[in-house]
Amino acid sequence: MAYDGSLRTGAEMLGAHTVSRIGPLWLATFAEGRGFVTYRDLSGADSASTRSLVASALTHFESDPEVVEVEWKTRSHDDAPDLEAALTEHGFVPGVAESVMVGTAESLAVEVPVPEGVLLRRINSERDIRRMAQMQSEVFGEPPHLEQLLAEVDGDHETEYWIAETAGEVISAGRLNPVPGTVFAGIWGGATRPEWRGRGIYRALTAARARSALREGKTLIYSDSTSDSRQILERYGFTHITDTVPYEFRR
Repeated sequence: MAYDGSLRTGAEMLGAHTVSRIGPLWLATFAEGRGFVTYRDLSGADSASTRSLVASALTHFESDPEVVEVEWKTRSHDDAPDLEAALTEHGFVPGVAESVMVGTAESLAVEVPVPEGVLLRRINSERDIRRMAQMQSEVFGEPPHLEQLLAEVDGDHETEYWIAETAGEVISAGRLNPVPGTVFAGIWGGATRPEWRGRGIYRALTAARARSALREGKTLIYSDSTSDSRQILERYGFTHITDTVPYEFRR
């Protein structure tokens, strides 16, 4: 599957502070004490070896006092015997399942009208990123991941942050992550203030990111989507290729 070859392992390490390997596993640490585990596949693993890999990964991160949480991202098409059970046994908690969707950037790069006074633009200043992070924090009900956001902009990869604003207020935001060496770009982090939803603003922001992806030579877009987002992307011809669940461990 092209997804496994292009969008896993190295492609998921962008912005990592450190990257280590344990067998087929890739283990990364990111800003704000976040650990992450991924792999291309676990072919040939049995129940015992799967449990051993989970234990080894957890030991690796527990040895780093800076790591406060670890995410292990599962995919439904993987052959990974008893992986979910092994993760649960080691203290990982499953998050919300999402659908991995893939489609053409061209299909998203349409003209979408927005309410009068709403401006869409790409941002890169620390001030604007702080404003965006605060809005996303309020929408998601989580602390702002400011250190991580700033690290991605300051790094050597090409993450783009986009916002919609009106009267000096950020009302919607999302990012575009072009994947080096591939034709893919990911769309992530979408958030819109509740009072502005249903007015085409986030669709317009998605279209703006798709046009930017095309300018960078990225012809395919992928997204880990909620059920609502999946339905929207399906209307643009996107295909559901697998499901993913983030299993999280916290100290």
